[in-house]
Amino acid sequence: MGDRILVAYATKKGSTREVAEDVAHVIEDAGCFVDVRAAGEVESVEGYSGVVLGGALYMGRLHRDARRFLQRFRTELAELPTAVFAMGPGTAEEADVRRSRAQLERALEAIPELEPRTVAIFGGVVDPAQLRFPFNRMSATDARDWGAIREWASDVARELAARSPVRVG
Repeated sequence: MGDRILVAYATKKGSTREVAEDVAHVIEDAGCFVDVRAAGEVESVEGYSGVVLGGALYMGRLHRDARRFLQRFRTELAELPTAVFAMGPGTAEEADVRRSRAQLERALEAIPELEPRTVAIFGGVVDPAQLRFPFNRMSATDARDWGAIREWASDVARELAARSPVRVG
């Protein structure tokens, strides 16, 4: 096994955690050690050779814990190979994905020193049973494309391994 990668996630209802866990499995299969942690519980990124951050988009904004993670570790993330994904649109329609990508890009622009190696938008999940009125009247959807998620995770594993900082000593 090689590099040690952190996969951090920020979620309200668990969909982003499920995707983060799947991404972690793909990266592990590529030969890396992977820790999966809630972004709000991460105390340090020291010792990691790369970071993947996933966050849900709510009401046009990246989840608060993901934004705080980016702020808190901005200096370290500027030096580490980093990949970011967001869960957002309820459909895979191009216009919905484009709007979600713009929302994620606004959040990333707040951290100008961070240049993620790769950024992705994946479809989100709406489970009306978990929502309050009036949102509990929405139609149930699951727009996650697990094939696309795993393909992106494979690319991330290759990218993070190729761009890991050289360790001397």
